Amino acid sequence: MNDLNIIGVDLGATNIRGAIVTNGKLSTISSSPIQSQGSEDDVLGDICKIIDQLLMQQPAEAIGIGVPSMVDVKDGIVYDVQNIPSWKEVHLKKYLEDKYQIPVYVNNDANCFAIGEYYYGKGKGQKNIVGLTLGTGLGAGVIVNRHLYSGRNCGAGEFGLLPYKDSVLDFYAGGSFFTITNGIDGKEVYKKAFENDEKALFLYAEYGTNLGYAIKAVMYTYDPELIVVGGSVSKSFPFFERTMWDEIKTLAYPRAVENLRVEVSELDNSGILGAAALYLDSAGI
Repeated sequence: MNDLNIIGVDLGATNIRGAIVTNGKLSTISSSPIQSQGSEDDVLGDICKIIDQLLMQQPAEAIGIGVPSMVDVKDGIVYDVQNIPSWKEVHLKKYLEDKYQIPVYVNNDANCFAIGEYYYGKGKGQKNIVGLTLGTGLGAGVIVNRHLYSGRNCGAGEFGLLPYKDSVLDFYAGGSFFTITNGIDGKEVYKKAFENDEKALFLYAEYGTNLGYAIKAVMYTYDPELIVVGGSVSKSFPFFERTMWDEIKTLAYPRAVENLRVEVSELDNSGILGAAALYLDSAGI
């Protein structure tokens, strides 16, 4: 593993970032805006530009790419990328393998977060973990028996779409709880919480209950020993940790709660690291 140079690419809604990952260490990161309103070929060109820059630094054994969308993992086909209207069905794996003649692995960004944590973060040495991304919504990636489990349609771990209250968990256990459900800027709530603002603290308490409910869904389906949370809302963890655990403790299986750890990711550039780790997972390294 020490000698492998793997390109990790994190394709976002407006930017693309990539680096060569060698034993968890990143080369100089290349980044640029993408032509999100451009054609399919325009965005492919943006991706190749980043890869070309990285390959000028040193050769690589494989390429891993994380995308914010549904993916046919086996064939590397990307469907309906958020905020890139032209990307309805893109055969990304074939396109890049034909161009660069090295293996290419494609998966969604939440799965990349989980596999990155398994290889490089809090999940090292664990057998079964779930990574929860607390961004606009609630994303998740699942590691079962030391391997990423994506499901047939890359839909494993879509806890954010489970029914909850008058909607789905996405609107209660992600950042949308603040911005859409309550119409308040998340950064402002975070700032006010530090000032002991009563309303802000109450919102975080309610959010923790919602997230705890989502974690119970994780426990009933996958029963991991570790859940790692990341994403923008995870920075507020101390404000909602108590009510989150209060809700988790209502799980029907107390022993499972006793054995569970919930920790906050400390990885920088988790999207790039996770994309690169797709190759390690596929090779069973």
